Amino acid sequence: MFEVEAKIPVSDLEEIRARLVRIGAATPTSSEQQDVYYNHPDRDFRETDEALRLRYEGERCTVTYKGPKCISESAKAREEFNVTVESGAVMEEVFVRLGFRKSAEVRKHREEFALGTAAVALDEVEGLGRFVEIEVMVHDLNAGAEDEIARIKGELGIEGDHVPQSYLELLTR
Repeated sequence: MFEVEAKIPVSDLEEIRARLVRIGAATPTSSEQQDVYYNHPDRDFRETDEALRLRYEGERCTVTYKGPKCISESAKAREEFNVTVESGAVMEEVFVRLGFRKSAEVRKHREEFALGTAAVALDEVEGLGRFVEIEVMVHDLNAGAEDEIARIKGELGIEGDHVPQSYLELLTR
């Protein structure tokens, strides 16, 4: 499965939130997210453009592996695998015992709206500011995800360029 997304910095989330409601986006979920990133014992994920993350969201914890990015002007795509785990603390201990090193944390408040086959997230990221992420999951990178993202971006009146870096990359550069 591939995640195709565009991340755009914005100054005001209120107007975008109002537009999402007006166009019929599903009632959002709201959460505080803590993303804990790990680096491999024998290779640097910054160099290989991979990511291994534990995401804490309420009582839920998800392990995510992200492969190297394919970047275009309007979006980025990468392979992604997610597994929900019973205990983040136990998973962290497993990672440490396997030699993985904790490399960084990203904290954010996220409101996520479902809009057709897309997800639109309104993020307030500690140390970075406000962003809108428009994400489409596809099995085939030629499935029109970038066109769908551009359509939603226009419908929401979002201007500005896509930022291809992850929040992790933006915080640690």
